[in-house]
Parts: sequence; structure tokens; C-alpha cells
Amino acid sequence: MRTIQEIEADIARVKEDLRDVHGTTTEVYARIVGYYRSVRNWNKGKREEYDHRKLFIAESGSIEKHLPENMDKNTMPSDVQKPMETMAPENADGTIARYEIFVRKTCPNCPPVKECCSRLPFSGEQIDVDSDAGLERAQEYGVFSAPTVIFFDEAGREVSRAHSTREIHVQVPAAEGTLA
Repeated sequence: MRTIQEIEADIARVKEDLRDVHGTTTEVYARIVGYYRSVRNWNKGKREEYDHRKLFIAESGSIEKHLPENMDKNTMPSDVQKPMETMAPENADGTIARYEIFVRKTCPNCPPVKECCSRLPFSGEQIDVDSDAGLERAQEYGVFSAPTVIFFDEAGREVSRAHSTREIHVQVPAAEGTLA
């Protein structure tokens, strides 16, 4: 068994070692004009823009239903580690009757999702989140990105969400043969 003096000596030695730690430069990548690039290689204007960006922390209850299906659950914060399931409320019957698609004019992923939705066997509404009314509607549903497709049942309850053509095929498997 070690004495208190030995333990305190070990602690002092570790504290001294920690004062003399020298790390290496961290390479930070961020999205710039549609692709990821090392921030240190950005031009002066884009670097200034990056320095003014604000980080947002989403509440775990509002983000868990938007996580990708293939995300490694072990890398998520513990308060978000819940089973991925459809976003259907417990009282929704799961039958899709209509959809709402949230899009932006400058979104490169929106056109294929809009085209895919136009071929669905039920009606839908396109909501432009670049407009004030569209942004307000997106906030009501907790939509954080475009494109987002929300599927509703006959009673107007949310059944599920999709963000890509692949996810739409998963949500609407009966229509897969008619979708591109």
C-alpha cells in the first residue's frame, strides 16, 4: 500500500509533466462555397467570414429525430443516444396521406428531392424557407436543413421525415418502382 507522501509525489510529478506538454497544430476543415477545405488555406475574406460564424447547440430532444440512420450512436452525446426509429408520434397510424417539402433556391440537393416528391402517389406542398412565411413554418416543425420532407397521415400528424431521395424510398417503399 502506498503512503500519502508517495501519492502526493506522484501527483506533483504528473502536474509538472502536464505543464510541459507541447502539442501540434490542429488542422480545421470547414465548408466553404460547397466543399470542405482547410481553414488555414482560406483567403483573407473567407477567413474573416469564418471568424464571424456563430456556433449553435441544438437541444437533444429536437435533434435526435434528424440524425442520419448510419450515424455511429457511440459517438453521440449520451443524452442523444436513443434508438433511431421513425419520427411518428405514438398516435400516428403510419399511413402517409400528404407531404410538405422545405426547400431553398440555392440548395444543390433540393432539385432531385423535389423531382422525387413530384412523383409520389399523394399530394404535397413545397415551402420556400427563404421567405419569411416559409422560415416561420420551418421553425414550427423544427426543420434545420433543406431539403426536408415531412410526411403526414390523414389526421395531419407527422409520420416521418426524409432529407434525400434515398430516404424517401425508405419512407415510401410501395412507390419505389415509380420513383427515380
